[in-house]
Amino acid sequence: MKSSLKPRPIIFISYLILPFLLYTFVVFVPVILAAYYGCFEWAGGPKMKFIGLGNYAQLFQDKEFIRALKNNIYLVVVCVFGQIGFAFLFAMMLGGRRIRMKGFHRTMSFFPSVLSAVVVGFIWTMIYDYNYGLFNSILRGIGMEDKVQPWLANEKLALPLVALPLIWQYIGYYLIIISSGMAAVDPQIFEMAEIDGATGWKKARYITLPLVKNVLLVCVTLCIAGNMKAFDHIYVMTGGGPGTTTNVMAMYAYNTSFITYKMGYGSALSIGILVVSLILVGGIRGIIGRISKEKE
Repeated sequence: MKSSLKPRPIIFISYLILPFLLYTFVVFVPVILAAYYGCFEWAGGPKMKFIGLGNYAQLFQDKEFIRALKNNIYLVVVCVFGQIGFAFLFAMMLGGRRIRMKGFHRTMSFFPSVLSAVVVGFIWTMIYDYNYGLFNSILRGIGMEDKVQPWLANEKLALPLVALPLIWQYIGYYLIIISSGMAAVDPQIFEMAEIDGATGWKKARYITLPLVKNVLLVCVTLCIAGNMKAFDHIYVMTGGGPGTTTNVMAMYAYNTSFITYKMGYGSALSIGILVVSLILVGGIRGIIGRISKEKE
């Protein structure tokens, strides 16, 4: 018996129109407005002087922006290997048969991801504290008083130390994603690999990695996008200092827009962050795609 009900396109359109309008208003409209305001010399008031692409041309000559870009790229590289690398390692460990309470371990590893970035920044600021911080307390306890220092004031160590909370907070996030990808693989594949002698590193490299490469690609994309807009941790921990050692593009755009009130140039900076992020994500995806095709 055939149903007399026929699909009506107008019904589907009516269901989708509201979410589409909301998404457009929240995502596309701010981007368009930022690109528009970037064409003006504007301090946030009613007076706006049109200068065309002057602000965008200035980005390529702005040494502070270039340095902030380098700091962002450093964070991206360190966090891709730190967050996703450790997450993959832990996923492999939790995938073993001898590990007990796997759900508990996954829950506890994911817990830092639900914390506010501001809270995490404050926690790690206390860990690095000169007088009462964990690092210096351990050094004093083992008799290495000469190594005690204000860690976040060290220009050579500030950026790596700021990267540590970023890595720590989001390992569990990528662990859950990678574990889900591994759970979708037929267990018999891993059992046959173990019978053939593929265990440990060989199993991870030749069996698991090829099977979850698409999941890892998603993780890399999310990691790049997330660390290109890193702001909260750095704002709480160092404010971009000492000097401009830990200054990143989002921090630079914030200071330009709301501290020096160069709203026009700040808008251009935000568009620059978007463009650089898209280039990095597209480039990495292209490189990984080519490598995968060559191996196939």
